[in-house]
Amino acid sequence: MEQPKVIIVILNTNRRDDTLECLASLAESTYGNRHIIVLDNASTDGSVAAIREAFPAVEIIALPENLGYAGNNNVGIRAAMAQNADWVLVLNEDTILDPACISEMAAVGESSPQIGIVGPMVYHHNEPTVIQSAGGRLNRHWEGSHIAQNEPDTGQFSAPHRVDWISGCAIMVRRAVIEQVGMIDERFFYYWEETEWCVRATEAGWQVWHVPAAKLWHKGVQRDYRPKPSVTYYSTRNRLLLLAKHRAPLPVKVAAWAQIGRTLTSWTLKPKWRDMRGHRDAMWRGAVDFLRQRWGQMQTR
Repeated sequence: MEQPKVIIVILNTNRRDDTLECLASLAESTYGNRHIIVLDNASTDGSVAAIREAFPAVEIIALPENLGYAGNNNVGIRAAMAQNADWVLVLNEDTILDPACISEMAAVGESSPQIGIVGPMVYHHNEPTVIQSAGGRLNRHWEGSHIAQNEPDTGQFSAPHRVDWISGCAIMVRRAVIEQVGMIDERFFYYWEETEWCVRATEAGWQVWHVPAAKLWHKGVQRDYRPKPSVTYYSTRNRLLLLAKHRAPLPVKVAAWAQIGRTLTSWTLKPKWRDMRGHRDAMWRGAVDFLRQRWGQMQTR
């Protein structure tokens, strides 16, 4: 029986060495029926030439403009769908895959027609046995968190399990899901977009599964990761957008706004948070832009 066709979409922006290392790991994949699309976001570091020389079978699409994680990857998703992909794997360029990673995800995905999204066990690249994400959960306040983040892998996840969402560094989506619920919502631009995609699929009746046997190492978001104020902006605005789009219960919305208010007050009045003023301003802008329905890339001032 022929394997389902998996098309891998990788976004590259001046990350030549990371992208080449990711492609080298994909070249060792045990999964045969695969095709790779690299989306190049106007790189000036020689990425395109280097990829063409080292991996001539990789398809490269030049992006005409920067539409963020969401919009840029949608270009690749659209191309994958046109090439009759059965599954689309949206993959960060700073990841390294175990040879069996795609095979393990595809096996779980194909084990039930109700499974629409699958994702691997993500480890910290600089701590190869420490979990970065074993899938994601949303709590009763619709706050997102990575399951088992920063825990050593002691075999606590012995079998595939259902989750609320999958980390956007490696999310594999069934063709029928994309046909039914659409691609990534480009209003998000960056942050919360993969969570919203999974919520949308779940509301449409699909299941989201984490596959522990599919192993991947991610260089980003290390244990000592310190986000920039722009992340605070997108996380604030986009969480509010998710709550509004999916009609979260009123207590959830009230709790989200109350949390924003408490944080802004603390970051303004307490001297110990003086170094968070940039994040305070970004949070304020994110909340205001949500109210103004100003989406896409954060506007510079």
